[in-house]
Amino acid sequence: MDAGSAPPPPNPAALGRLPAVPLRVVPADSACPVVEVAEDDSVVCSLVAPPACGGGGEEVAWCEIRRNAGDASSATIRNLSSDAIIVDGRIVKQECVDIKPGSEIISGPQKEGHLIYTFEITEAEDHEKKDVKIVLDIENAKCSICLNLWHDVVTVAPCLHNFCNGCFSEWLRRSSSNSRDKSQSAACPQCRTAVQSVGRNHFLHNIEEAILQAFSSLQRSDEEIALLESYASVKSNIVLGKQQNQSRKRRFSRSSDEINNPDLPCPQCRNEFAGFRCSPGAVHSQCNGCGGMMPARSNISIPQKCMGCDKVFCGAYWSSQGVNSSHCNLICNPDTFKSISQRHISALPDIIHGGNSYEKDITERCIQQSGKTLQAVISEWISKFDNMEIDRSRLQLNNVDAITSRTYICNQCYSKFIDFLLYWFRVSMPRNLLPPDAADRESCWYGFMCRTQHHRPDHAKKLNHVCRPTRGNP
Repeated sequence: MDAGSAPPPPNPAALGRLPAVPLRVVPADSACPVVEVAEDDSVVCSLVAPPACGGGGEEVAWCEIRRNAGDASSATIRNLSSDAIIVDGRIVKQECVDIKPGSEIISGPQKEGHLIYTFEITEAEDHEKKDVKIVLDIENAKCSICLNLWHDVVTVAPCLHNFCNGCFSEWLRRSSSNSRDKSQSAACPQCRTAVQSVGRNHFLHNIEEAILQAFSSLQRSDEEIALLESYASVKSNIVLGKQQNQSRKRRFSRSSDEINNPDLPCPQCRNEFAGFRCSPGAVHSQCNGCGGMMPARSNISIPQKCMGCDKVFCGAYWSSQGVNSSHCNLICNPDTFKSISQRHISALPDIIHGGNSYEKDITERCIQQSGKTLQAVISEWISKFDNMEIDRSRLQLNNVDAITSRTYICNQCYSKFIDFLLYWFRVSMPRNLLPPDAADRESCWYGFMCRTQHHRPDHAKKLNHVCRPTRGNP
């Protein structure tokens, strides 16, 4: 249900590879044979005119029917004949259109003199699904916080209880604000076990959608869904509590024996650089980029930690100390960690627009049409960002309110920052300035959060995904 056309939610029994779906077209004239459409031979070769109309019983290849990837309940038809055909009352020339069971297909440009077919999906599909049917008590598919059916379900570990993303995110925020020990893990709302991690559960999300398809009365109101999604903060797997701190960095003190070791990965433990040498017992941090060590110094102007992800990087520090790879192999290039204003960009990152190559191409053409370089466009939007002219709620970085053009961030966070700026560049662009093939597209209900765009190229191309999720609201 990721698109404006609102296809039915995936059935949990059909998860994984979809089975071969038997398709066929049934003629209204019972004197003509039914045409089966094979998975490996999608061309329909059949009669196009009733024998009584002078068709002579000649069979011709006049259309092609292929089932839609990821959706066994629909298919796509393409006209192969030199003349038009009619699909559900619509004249189709060379383009492809979607069809569903019961669609009426006329093998020519008018009913007179041409056969009328009905598209069907046979019961073999349902038979295969019944073999792997999942039986689930709906009471076991409810969030124990709001007592309703899950919405955007997340699973916590190690107890594996499930909650709405919005419900658990709000629980986590309140637990954090009420706790004196910020490193302490939150307790599971259901069993009070200390939560070590939480992540979105895509398998259970499919089951959630299938339940809503079968029991529409469980569907929440648009206002309630919008409120839940405004609370939701779990976008990927998140490690909570003390384990997070332990896994992100290592801080330890060195003994005097270690300092005399010439193989130490910290150059300032062996030599003095920029007037500084590590003292015995000095605290060190491990770089997340190269794995090397550097002294943890909070009294210098050069940051040692990325503001966007709170990870430690050594490139800027060693550059300020005059240390390079000739002094130690375990040192990052300074370009891996520097301020936003010091960076130059000449090509769009692959991750922009959720990795949707069609949207990336449209953005690239929009920039070219503007007559500006990519760097010039990014500089303009960095200025808007500094002036607080942009809503920062969609920026997937830590400390978003503290970030400015002078903030030091790592390469990965910079790519996310560029993705954020180009999202606003696109949504603020008037429709008449978009390329012609992009201007007339409808927006996907799920917007930039749509998952279908990542595995359905036709869906990614057909609908605009550089937009906010609306879930069908006007």
